[in-house]
Amino acid sequence: MSLMFDPESLRNIIRISLDPLGWWSPEAEELLMMTAAHESGLGKYNHQIKGPALGLYQMEPPTFYGGYDNYLNYPGRRKLKKDIALISGVSSPKLMQLKFNPIYATIMARLKYRRAPGALPPASDTWALAEYAKDHYNTLMGKATPEKYHDAYRRLVLA
Repeated sequence: MSLMFDPESLRNIIRISLDPLGWWSPEAEELLMMTAAHESGLGKYNHQIKGPALGLYQMEPPTFYGGYDNYLNYPGRRKLKKDIALISGVSSPKLMQLKFNPIYATIMARLKYRRAPGALPPASDTWALAEYAKDHYNTLMGKATPEKYHDAYRRLVLA
């Protein structure tokens, strides 16, 4: 089962997921739109073929669990974890929720970007967003390129 979204519906999910956490910005919205377009075709592909990545943003298990182990489980982040649970309905790390809960998947993808160094590029600079996505979401050895991120965004989000 896949959860494919039209761009406006996904924008709404991004906003309702991130705004209560204070994590929404135009830059974050465009970066997540680009990530979802490239990684899953806006939800068309919910599980990586011959791979472990899951959901709208095709997050891999080590990245997912790293968000908890190296950030959310740290002392002083109890309120954030509670807020994420209230918004997403997920109170503990549940990998499979990435496939079926777009709010939770959005929060976890944004968390991945929040932990990356440097500010997000301007929302209007789609090439800089594509470079940022390749540098901070994909791996150096990954098959993605900034061109592929940009092309998917142009075809699926701007079309």
